[in-house]
Amino acid sequence: MAISGLLFLSWRIFEIITLIPIMGMLAWFVHQYVQANALTPAYILVLFIVSVIALAWAVFTTIDYLRARHDALFVAFMDLAIVGALIAGVYYLRGIASQNCTSASAYAGDGRLSVNISANKSCTMLKAAFALAIINILAFFVTFLLALLVHRNHRNDDKVVVKREYRSSSHRGTHRSRSRDHRSSRDYNYDNRPSGGSRRSHHSTTRRTAYV
Repeated sequence: MAISGLLFLSWRIFEIITLIPIMGMLAWFVHQYVQANALTPAYILVLFIVSVIALAWAVFTTIDYLRARHDALFVAFMDLAIVGALIAGVYYLRGIASQNCTSASAYAGDGRLSVNISANKSCTMLKAAFALAIINILAFFVTFLLALLVHRNHRNDDKVVVKREYRSSSHRGTHRSRSRDHRSSRDYNYDNRPSGGSRRSHHSTTRRTAYV
């Protein structure tokens, strides 16, 4: 396996690992809205759909890598399309970046200072999904470049195989033509060379004529 193929598989596994939390956290939000019989907001739904498609594509191309290697150009195109879709999902969820998901409160009592830090679960999950989506934008762009490199290497390998087959076939054809020429030359010499029987018959005829 070439280095480009090994790097491609490594980044694919990394994408799968980081896409699973995105899909899981956003699926929890979708489930909450479905139970409340309410429409899921676009900033959650878009990134959720994109993460599901990206995860399915990453798993498929990892399992079926040998076939994907032959279609590396198509794989690169799909990865670039997923990059665009993830950018759209991050754009819809951009409002969470400015939110403060933790709150701290302090109070003094009995001569002691107590600090209470609480985190908003929904805000934290959305911010984590937002950060992981940005990471996957970079990861899918890297696999896009690696797929192009795999396509170039695989195309060069095909050219080498074709050249070798062409040389072997031409060598066999030359050997066959030489053997045929050699056989034809031997047949020609056998046809034109006077045989021993003809020489003997000629001498016997000469002797008989001289005797008479």
